[in-house]
Amino acid sequence: MKRIICALVILVNSIYSFAQWKPVDGRIMTEWAAKTDVEKVLPEYPRPIMERTDWMNLNGIWNYAITPVGQTMPQGYDGQILVPFAVESSLSGVGKSLGEKNELWYQRKFSLPSKWKGYKILLHFGAVDWKADVWVNQVKVGQHTGGFTPFSFDITPALQNGENELVVKVWDPTDKGPQPRGKQVGKPGGIWYTPVSGIWQTVWLEPVPIQSIVNIKTTPDIDMNKLMVEIMTEQQKFSDRLEVKVLEGGQMVAAGSSLNGVPVEVVMPSDVKWWSPDSPFLYDLEINLYSGNKLIDQVKSYAAMRKYSTKRDKNGIVRLQLNNKDLFQFGPLDQGWWPDGLYTAPSDEALVYDIQKTKDFGYNMIRKHIKVEPARWYTHCDRLGVIVWQDMPSGDKNPEWQNRKYFEGTEFKRSAESEAIYRKEWKEIIDCLYSYPCIGTWVPFNEAWGQFKTPEIAEWTKQYDPSRLVNPASGGNHYTCGDMLDLHNYPGPEMYLYDAQRATVLGEYGGIGLVLKNHLWEPNRNWGYIQFGTSKEATDEYLKYADMLKEMIARGFSAAVYTQTMDVEIEVNGLITYDRKVIKLDEQNLKRVNAEICKSLE
Repeated sequence: MKRIICALVILVNSIYSFAQWKPVDGRIMTEWAAKTDVEKVLPEYPRPIMERTDWMNLNGIWNYAITPVGQTMPQGYDGQILVPFAVESSLSGVGKSLGEKNELWYQRKFSLPSKWKGYKILLHFGAVDWKADVWVNQVKVGQHTGGFTPFSFDITPALQNGENELVVKVWDPTDKGPQPRGKQVGKPGGIWYTPVSGIWQTVWLEPVPIQSIVNIKTTPDIDMNKLMVEIMTEQQKFSDRLEVKVLEGGQMVAAGSSLNGVPVEVVMPSDVKWWSPDSPFLYDLEINLYSGNKLIDQVKSYAAMRKYSTKRDKNGIVRLQLNNKDLFQFGPLDQGWWPDGLYTAPSDEALVYDIQKTKDFGYNMIRKHIKVEPARWYTHCDRLGVIVWQDMPSGDKNPEWQNRKYFEGTEFKRSAESEAIYRKEWKEIIDCLYSYPCIGTWVPFNEAWGQFKTPEIAEWTKQYDPSRLVNPASGGNHYTCGDMLDLHNYPGPEMYLYDAQRATVLGEYGGIGLVLKNHLWEPNRNWGYIQFGTSKEATDEYLKYADMLKEMIARGFSAAVYTQTMDVEIEVNGLITYDRKVIKLDEQNLKRVNAEICKSLE
């Protein structure tokens, strides 16, 4: 009887707890937001590039409090928040601004499965914006800065039997600090959007062996038909052995092994399959760590055989190449914002939707604009076959902008703190995204936003990852460095500069606006580079620009980016409304002309 009463108490308490959460009213929502289940919030495995079988998702209802900066850990909490949605978002259930003068506290409890006994327990955060301090059972386990990259702490020494308490403190200065922040500002308007503070990606626990695999780094070489796999382990014991198996359809087709600390070199089969947007083939990987003959750790991963490069064509124009063939890369500017979750998609299905529609529209590339997505987004791009240009989120102040000529002005000088933050976060972004086959180009700067030491940063990026192209400053102050010259022009395409030594690309154009009532972030405040009244008018303008672009491809453009996939807040120049409920332009006409552009160099 006592057991039944306890069960009923727990049930009533949990129902009451969940009843406290509801989305904040007053904004448009996507259809996926209505399906939110607080017991299964983003339940998918969060790191498919390095997967283990056992883990625990900590997403869901947490307690939260907002306190002035510098106060001690709160004794009580203001209410409940749905993790991992930012405190400013509707889906968080809070919808409050944080600001640089306050700190955001999170608290929840958890218990570990008994079968995890004897393992080291890692606490993982997909991303927290911007500075996170973490305690387990009142014991501080670590601190991390950086709003866009995953991090983890070994919390084993702080754990206790039974129930454990987890507390996270976050401080985020948004545009009042020099840190990378992308398009977040304290006062949103125009092309600037609502702040995103706190936890905005999955929080999870993972049991790992004492000696375990920490990270993997895969580098394909199609010219030598080899796959290099660097495997980082907790303790680099040279007596340990590493093994990589390459599988196709569950059958092993290649394998390699090495001593711990030495990259594994795998010779791929003679009938190797290459990855491309038309044929996005992925090989499964099984990565094993042995001590003597004993298997002590294993992770699953995947890889693709592909190559990004540049080469002159028969007319002397430097072209982008995929797998040693000219390919015109064409896709939308994708900002990755959601009306209900801000930085965080309401579900994995929603995350896939944006990428799948990009493919449906006939594009072969996405420019991920000054934001980094959760790991699953890149896996979906790998699987669906979309090349990604990855921007570094911008931050700090701006120099003068001379985008229509090579820069002759005074370059912005960051403080030592600001430069150190930039370099740390850019390296972390490259590190965590390195093994995703879809990423073809790194973009350290957008326009002149926070642009500094451009040749040095471009050179460092290329040296750190020689397997990809570097677009030094998309539409920014131009220097003769990196792999491409990137022009921006609105609304129509224009080639006002040309570089004979590098690929010349059109990093942004378009911005065709169309206002659709009942699908707006703000009914009476909307903005686009150019606006039309009907879908046909907007589609006709798109097709006109496409014809102009086709002519410029023959003259030297090797890639182009159309602004943009979705409306975002008061920007109404998306191909789709912000709530993802209406495709605003004629999809079939877009698909036809976009496919022609993508195949223009074949």
